[in-house]
Amino acid sequence: MKDVKSQASKVAAPGKPGRLNTEIQSRIGHQLRAMYDDVVRQGVPDRFAELIKKLDAPGATGDQQTAKPDGRD
Repeated sequence: MKDVKSQASKVAAPGKPGRLNTEIQSRIGHQLRAMYDDVVRQGVPDRFAELIKKLDAPGATGDQQTAKPDGRD
């Protein structure tokens, strides 16, 4: 990633200061896709999948209140 930053500071699109040329944009896109693909391959941790199942279960709502320790609501 440092390589792209150093090249980007040297190679701006002609006539438009601060813009990246197509080659640099393409490299950044490829690196972002590779990082994203790696995250997707990792999958969802089991504990998150269990939580999602519990939330999707019938009768589960996000605004359920827990009972107070003394038994009062």
